Amino acid sequence: MKPWVLLVTCLRGLVRNPMRAMLTILGIVIGIAAVVAIREIGEGSKQQISSDVASLGADVVNVWGASVSNSGVNTGRGGRASLYPEDAEAIMRDCKETVLLASPTVRAGGQVIVGNKNWSPSSIIGGNEHYLGIEGWKVVNGRAFNKEQVDNSARVCLIGQTIARELYAGKDPVGQEIRIKDVVFTVIGVLGSKGADMGQDKDDCLILPWTSIRTRLMGASMDASIVRAGAANATRPSATSTFPTSSVSFYPGCDLQPYTGAPHPLHTRTVDSLIVKVKDKENAKPAMAQITAVLRREHNLAPGVLDDFEMFDRGQISTMVTSISTTMTTLLMAVAFISLVVGGVGIMNIMLVSVTERTREIGLRMAVGARPRDIMAQFLLESVLLCLVGGLLGIAMGHGASSVVSGLAGWPIATSPAAWVLAVSVAAVIGIVFGWYPAYKASRLDPIDALHHE
Repeated sequence: MKPWVLLVTCLRGLVRNPMRAMLTILGIVIGIAAVVAIREIGEGSKQQISSDVASLGADVVNVWGASVSNSGVNTGRGGRASLYPEDAEAIMRDCKETVLLASPTVRAGGQVIVGNKNWSPSSIIGGNEHYLGIEGWKVVNGRAFNKEQVDNSARVCLIGQTIARELYAGKDPVGQEIRIKDVVFTVIGVLGSKGADMGQDKDDCLILPWTSIRTRLMGASMDASIVRAGAANATRPSATSTFPTSSVSFYPGCDLQPYTGAPHPLHTRTVDSLIVKVKDKENAKPAMAQITAVLRREHNLAPGVLDDFEMFDRGQISTMVTSISTTMTTLLMAVAFISLVVGGVGIMNIMLVSVTERTREIGLRMAVGARPRDIMAQFLLESVLLCLVGGLLGIAMGHGASSVVSGLAGWPIATSPAAWVLAVSVAAVIGIVFGWYPAYKASRLDPIDALHHE
């Protein structure tokens, strides 16, 4: 039989019983629709999650002081005051292959007051001129502070959208004064919105030069070399220079585990943490290795002595969340594929019934010259056509269902033509797999017996 004749014959066989054909492919339609809808919703959710995590800084490495254990009490991460602003400068200077930017950070708390209004922000954070770029903050009104303002501990600040709304009630905050712990600062910029992050309002924040927090809010003594954190003549203070009457060395002698029973090093200008923006967010390990080497050198740690700092790659959060999302999507798609298998069994059942009903027709075709392979091709093509029609209908239904869910629930979706091609391919494979046996059975009929079949 010529291919086009075979195709026409198959189509005629299918349209004889349109209702039965539709009921036959119902399982395929439901299965493909479920696969497409789950895929689109799952991919959309994954992209949304990746975007949300990226706003946290997937390419950022946090560095804290190590924990300290004294008399059985462990302070936890950041308990050891071992990080200095010069560490950020050293990282940017010596890790140019893997690091883009670095900034010291300090945190403070307290009420902020504007006129007769007051507010307690979630965070008051200090950084250098690179801080906004590392954390991905955008200034939508006004400007950011610069290096000169950081060096001079300028009384300037940037405020988040929540503070602008609560304290300024629609007025332009730029250029206005705001009191933080009884110290007057000038608002020079308003940050763009970042929304909520793990239950915390990211927009409920103030960002200042780190030196301003240290000197003006915390009252730490800062000399010129301290303020010029990156200057060539800036050196770490010794115990005798900071406390002339003290006989305690700045870094007290200790064993290979300097955090058990060891006192804190004496300090006046340590920072709470460092944040580092790496070049390759997918593989931050080389950057972390370089940062470790630089900090050990800067802290004069001898070989064998444990690090007096800890690091955390924020990209691990993205990897973990994406992995969970992928696992859930895969699990749901596996459930949807069960429906496809059930639909395939339905296809096989109906094709066997069709072979039985058309036994005399098969015998007649063989009697006039049809070969077994022609009969097999006919029934196999009918099975594939049924599944392809079901696949196309399933794609339309699945895309429609995901669009409805997106509109009603506000969930993001990601349309993937590749997923549609995969769905059609899966439908064709199901047609071949589950249609092969009925087609084979039809091709093995004896013409004489088939013509005598009642």
